[in-house]
Amino acid sequence: MQRRPLLSRGIAAAAFAMLSPLALAQAYPAKPIALIVPNPPGGLVDTSARIVADSLGKVLNQSIVVDNRGGGSGNVAYGFVARAPADGYTLLTSYSAYHVGNPSLSPRLPWAQKDFTPIALVTVATNVIAAHPSVPANNLQEFIAHLKKNPGRLSYASQGNGSVSHIGTEMFKTQTGTSMVHIPYKGSGDAIRDVLSGQVQVFMTTPPSVMGHVQQGKLKGFAVTGKTRHPGLPNVPTTAEAGLKGFELESWVAIFAPAGTPPDVVDKLTTGIRQALDTPEAKTRATTAGIELRYQPPAALEAMVKSETEFWAKTIKASKITAD
Repeated sequence: MQRRPLLSRGIAAAAFAMLSPLALAQAYPAKPIALIVPNPPGGLVDTSARIVADSLGKVLNQSIVVDNRGGGSGNVAYGFVARAPADGYTLLTSYSAYHVGNPSLSPRLPWAQKDFTPIALVTVATNVIAAHPSVPANNLQEFIAHLKKNPGRLSYASQGNGSVSHIGTEMFKTQTGTSMVHIPYKGSGDAIRDVLSGQVQVFMTTPPSVMGHVQQGKLKGFAVTGKTRHPGLPNVPTTAEAGLKGFELESWVAIFAPAGTPPDVVDKLTTGIRQALDTPEAKTRATTAGIELRYQPPAALEAMVKSETEFWAKTIKASKITAD
C-alpha cells in the first residue's frame, strides 16, 4: 500500500532534479546583488559602478548594492570577490590597472586572473594631463619644457602604486625625458584634494576626477590622452594635437564574477548589462561624468585582458615600477 506514494515521490524528485537548473536560472536574481568596488567613492571606477548598478537593477528588477572596499591597490576587493561563492550575487567592478597591472607588480597577490569569470566591459575613459595653476605653462609643450628645466622639482599624484595614473605618468616621463616625484594616494579623492591645494602640482587621471575643475579654471588641462578630444573638454587638445605624438592612454572598467559562476547566470548578467548601458539614463549619466559607455561581451573582454596583461608586464618592467 505504501509503494505508490514512495514511487510518486521518487518520480517527482527526479523530475525536479532535471528541471532545477532551469528553474534556478529563471529565478536569478532572487536577492540583492553586491557590486564590489576596489576604490573609494568618486572617480572613474566608483562612478561606473553606480551607473551600472542603477540601470542594471532596473533591467533585472533586483537591487544592486555598491560596496566600496578600497585598499591594497585594489587587492582587498579582488581577494574578497575571488573567495566569494560563485552564484552571481557577488560581482567585481574591475579597474584596468589593477586587473592587468597588479599581477606584474606583486608576485604574492591574494587573487589571480583565473579566479574571475568575465561578464562585460562597461566603460572606458581617456586621461587628462592636468596641473595646478601655479605651474608656469599654458600648453603641453611649455609644460614639458618647464619640466626639463626643473628636473624633479614638481610632483605628480596617482591613485596608488601601479594605477593607470602612476604607470601612465611614468610612460610620459620616459617619452618626454622629464622627471617628477611620484606621490601615491589611496584613490582619486585624496589625490585631487592635494592637487587643487597645490601641495602636488600634476595629476594625469580620468575626466570624472578633474573635468569640472578644468572647466572652472581651478586646474590647467594640457591635453587628453585619447585619439579624439573629450566632449566635456572641447578646448583641451589631444596629446597628438599638442605635439606629443604616439602617447595615448585609456582606462577601462569591467564587471567580473567569481570563477565557476554558472553560464546561464553569466549570460543573464552580460545581456542585462548590455541592455542597461543602452538606456537613456545610463547614457546621460556617463556623458555628464565624462565617461564613455563601451560594452563588450565576455569573450572580447577576456581577449583584451590577455593582450593588455602582456603589454603592461613589459611596461612595468621597462619603467622599473614596483608596488612598494
